[in-house]
Amino acid sequence: MSISRRELLKTAGAAGLTGVLPMVARAQAVKPEKPSLTIAVGGQALIYYLPLSVAHLKGYFKEEGLNVTIADFAGGSKALQAVVGGSADVVSGAFEHTINLQAKGQFYRCFALQGRAPMIVLGVSKKTMPKYQSPADLKGKKIGVTAPGSSTNMMVSFFLAQHGLKPNDASYVGVGAGAGAVTAIRSGQVDAMSNLDPVISTLVKDDVLHIVADTRTLKDSRAIFGGNMPAGCLYTSQSFIDANPVTTQALANAIVRADKWIQAVTPDEIAKLVPESYLLGDPELYKLALKGNHEALSPDGMVPEDGPQTALNALAGYVPHFDRTRIDISRIWTNQFAIKAGQKYPHA
Repeated sequence: MSISRRELLKTAGAAGLTGVLPMVARAQAVKPEKPSLTIAVGGQALIYYLPLSVAHLKGYFKEEGLNVTIADFAGGSKALQAVVGGSADVVSGAFEHTINLQAKGQFYRCFALQGRAPMIVLGVSKKTMPKYQSPADLKGKKIGVTAPGSSTNMMVSFFLAQHGLKPNDASYVGVGAGAGAVTAIRSGQVDAMSNLDPVISTLVKDDVLHIVADTRTLKDSRAIFGGNMPAGCLYTSQSFIDANPVTTQALANAIVRADKWIQAVTPDEIAKLVPESYLLGDPELYKLALKGNHEALSPDGMVPEDGPQTALNALAGYVPHFDRTRIDISRIWTNQFAIKAGQKYPHA
């Protein structure tokens, strides 16, 4: 329904502007093209994906006119497969997957950031590697990752390459992002672990993990990657964005609103909101983990300007024969939706 200026003035003269303006606003409101959709995620309970959980639990998606189903997988690579395969519409996953996809001729774009540092930690088992001295000791070892090909796997591969090792000098075991990952280290199934909080904090508290690389702060992340490294985000195919710009904007609105809420509240409030299973049996430890990851969570959904290049450099640093000249990084991200979301929700 559209109402011309002449019709508006004519109706206003008869009924008064107070009565007609709300009607006009409703008539002109644009609804999402795809109100029901699925978001795939790899390990929703991780703090890495906290904005997604907050947006869902606080009802922000519903307030944007969306009925969102969240499909949780063992790791980011599995979530990516879901959207490429057509069983999900959008991924809540690692930013660098957009680069890998473009290298394969598939164009996906990040449109709302959840994390501005990877929050991934690499540690070695004190049980099976008590005499660890350097990254060279990881050669031939089993390293637990959320899922092979996920961002936790990528981080290890990059770390090994920085220290003169090849990614295949170690073997990678998918252990998920919850209790299974904790058990994998405790039982000696793996010799090292690349994972996130609250898994990492739980293992450190139990004194079974020795940390060797940490990207939970901006300083440490920049030191490892050489710049700002965008992390968790919402990304989807360019074709989805083109066909569903209002839906994409609604999703960005919900995530940016969640980003801002997280920055404005206390760890106590967050711990009360999330499901008990997220806490891994220790609410106080979860709150400490929230504090330790706080600055790595995006405050506004915006991708840092140097972030895409940093991510490209990281991939090119360890992927054999990676041709960076084939990647157009301008096509893997946009801040236009986050900017509009910030205008709509300037505060938490």
